[in-house]
Amino acid sequence: MKKIFVNHTNHPSERWSAEQISAAQVYGEILDIPFPAVDAEATPAQVAALVEENLEKILALKPAAVLCQGEFNYTFVLVERLKSFGVKVVAATSERATVDEILPDGSTRQVSTFRFVQFREY
Repeated sequence: MKKIFVNHTNHPSERWSAEQISAAQVYGEILDIPFPAVDAEATPAQVAALVEENLEKILALKPAAVLCQGEFNYTFVLVERLKSFGVKVVAATSERATVDEILPDGSTRQVSTFRFVQFREY
């Protein structure tokens, strides 16, 4: 049985850096399960239902590890549920470099570049 690394974020693995892909492949083949849109007005019960729906999909893959990052309440509940099943859950850490530019009209534009550093276990 092949090992699986589930990417459950809003960032498709096809857009990751070579470093992040290599770090994920240590756990297995990368499979994307897109992070759901969590309505800001959702009740805790609705968030829990969304968690259970995605938990089923993820557990069916028997992943070696899951990258889970996104809306905070959903992420917290899903991470706790996955860990209760003995699944390793990680977050990606990065360094941010920011450049501020004053535009001709006096407004400011800020450009941030993120560099993947490591996966850190929850």
